[in-house]
Amino acid sequence: MDEKLEALAHRRDEIDALLARPDVVSNPEQVAKLGKERAGLQPVVDTYQQLVASRAELADAEALAKDPDTELAAMARAEVPSLTARIERLGEDLRTALLPKDPNDDRSVIMEVRSATGGEEAALFAGDLYRMYVRYAQLHKLKVDVVDLSESGQHGIKEVVFEINGHGAYGLLKHEGGVHRVQRVPATETQGRIHTSTATVAVLPEADEVDIVIKPDELRIDIFHSGGPGGQNVNKVATAVRVVHLPTGTMAVSQDERSQLKNKTKAMNVLRSRLLEREIRERQAETSAARRLMVGTGERSEKIRTYNFPQDRLTDHRIGLTVHGLEAILDGQIDAIIEALRQDEQAQLLQHADE
Repeated sequence: MDEKLEALAHRRDEIDALLARPDVVSNPEQVAKLGKERAGLQPVVDTYQQLVASRAELADAEALAKDPDTELAAMARAEVPSLTARIERLGEDLRTALLPKDPNDDRSVIMEVRSATGGEEAALFAGDLYRMYVRYAQLHKLKVDVVDLSESGQHGIKEVVFEINGHGAYGLLKHEGGVHRVQRVPATETQGRIHTSTATVAVLPEADEVDIVIKPDELRIDIFHSGGPGGQNVNKVATAVRVVHLPTGTMAVSQDERSQLKNKTKAMNVLRSRLLEREIRERQAETSAARRLMVGTGERSEKIRTYNFPQDRLTDHRIGLTVHGLEAILDGQIDAIIEALRQDEQAQLLQHADE
């Protein structure tokens, strides 16, 4: 580990030297790229330097502990346990910092929420989940942009595709993909019976144009009248856009904007992200589609999480986490859940690193 950390420290110094060169300073793109790399290295290098300093302090304390001066030796021996503990903590921090990182964690994210099993109650629950993620994004100063929205008859959501834009959005929300199950008494239930319904969530890293190159002749672009809000504009002007990638059959729709150009831009963004997901899946040699792994068929037995309203309880079945306070959770306060999932991911990576 020390060799790898020394190499990172050396690379940080190299970047500092490069950023002092006039030919680099005059190139904003290169400055931004190097600055981003340095920002990622700096916390690790700082921690490593603290570890080196602590090791030196421990060596000095252990040497002084053998000094004939009884009082000085006693002081040195008293410092040894705290220094040892600090070294162990810094070592663990560095082991975690050196774990392989998901290259998509820093990206923005495209999320898809769909009602699944349970009819109108599933649509109402899908609407609750969508609003939960919107509120979470707002709490974290992330921007939400709707791409496509299909509502149900009672203010629920059949399907919604939306972007959450901001650095690190995918890293925060990537574990939300899967089947979410709700147990509650629907507003339409007259006899007070608890119903169980599901909604599915898919999470895609947003792709840049440089990630996925799409040739114009590989696309079919359909223009049609939007079925969503928009007043008279919906009836007079065809602004909704459907983009189909012919080689793969992958499709994306955007109809939330009044402008055909804006809808096309959004649809292309979603299409690139879906194709990036496909490419990642193929690289990892998975046997089934990533979205299939995330959302399955939407059956109740495939749930990753249960929202139990009678007991005011949320359970994440992947990590055995149970928390209470569904009102706050559906208001976007899901940081504790996201952090627990992140820590579980790190624990698994550490376990594999030790094998």
